[in-house]
Amino acid sequence: MSDQIKDFNDYRSKMNEVILGKDNLVIKRLFNLDTQTYSEGAHNVKTKEMLGLVASMVLRCDDCIKYHLEKCHEQGCSNEEVYEIFAVANIVGGTIVIPHTRRAAEFWEALT
Repeated sequence: MSDQIKDFNDYRSKMNEVILGKDNLVIKRLFNLDTQTYSEGAHNVKTKEMLGLVASMVLRCDDCIKYHLEKCHEQGCSNEEVYEIFAVANIVGGTIVIPHTRRAAEFWEALT
């Protein structure tokens, strides 16, 4: 695992512990809802992670992009699938998404 991926996951885990440790019911419910949203349902987990990735790119959330890229990798997404996701995100989101695509491509390369 590259340092980039390890650093991202370590920070995310640490801060999630801090946030959830404050015992705020609304935040706990929101985190749970997020988890449930990406579980198996009418769409499989892989499809949901791909949808999450394109939405995160259009919304320009680099942390979310990294998270969903890692989940897409775990679900067996191919380079071709990921780059089609990048293409959809750029068409929907416009050229403002290009810098996020660069960082996403860098993170994907580290994952693969």
